Amino acid sequence: MTAWIASGTTSVPGWEPQPDVWLLIGLLAAGYWVAMVRLGPRLAPNPLQPASRLQIVSYALGVFATWVASDWPVHVVAENSLFSVHMAQHLTFSLIATPLLVMGTPAWLARWLLSPRWLLASVRFCARFLPAVIIYNVVLAVTHWPAFVDVTLNSGLAHFLAHVVIFGSAIVVWLPVLSPLPEIPRLVPPLRMVYLFTQSILPTLPASFLTFGARPLYRFYEGTERVWGFSVLDDQRTAGLIMKIGAGLVLSGMIAVVFFRWAAEEEASFRSSVRRRPRSTIPDDLVLETESR
Repeated sequence: MTAWIASGTTSVPGWEPQPDVWLLIGLLAAGYWVAMVRLGPRLAPNPLQPASRLQIVSYALGVFATWVASDWPVHVVAENSLFSVHMAQHLTFSLIATPLLVMGTPAWLARWLLSPRWLLASVRFCARFLPAVIIYNVVLAVTHWPAFVDVTLNSGLAHFLAHVVIFGSAIVVWLPVLSPLPEIPRLVPPLRMVYLFTQSILPTLPASFLTFGARPLYRFYEGTERVWGFSVLDDQRTAGLIMKIGAGLVLSGMIAVVFFRWAAEEEASFRSSVRRRPRSTIPDDLVLETESR
């Protein structure tokens, strides 16, 4: 039972330990360390550097984001008071923590984790444009379906399994953009941007139901403690805005990153081809333009 501390006209959750969260975060961190120390020297192309600094930092940030979204007070408020915090928690798992964890996984480690042939084949099939779009949006719709939310909030095991599904599906969804494996190739940059844009558009429908709903959709939250003065309906509308605007900003930021990296690569490729071409075959105005950049 969560203890609530009165603060003015509202209540805030008192601190309570989350040993299951600490265990999970410890396993994520320790598992990565063991992989770097034990498996890296045998499987990595460079045994002395099994992961780059960027990969290590990305993985550490992914674990940190998972911990923040899972521990007190986020987890307590999400489970006992505010659906908007519940929404922010799930989006943190799928749009922040998971891509960071994928970015932090070296190719050799991903290949080892997917070593069963059936698993690699299944993930490779799911990590295509259309299957990945379907998976993301089906999981998003089901995990925010009122009956499903009520079940998970009344059962600790169901809630844990829901988080496992969110993480697992998010890994598959981010592989077309961030895959470290040539066996599961990334989409080419133009398709990558279309893919991310599509993922940002389809959640508009459930977000609209939450934002413009005239009555509460989640019965569980109607009888919970109110935190920070939020009414049930205001809480629901805030959740819809978080789904639409928050998720949209993250995906739009990723689109911008893909676009500018693609543009930089195309510019570098163009400059390289110009330098390799015999000077006599290059028009003078093109030479002048290239040298003036």
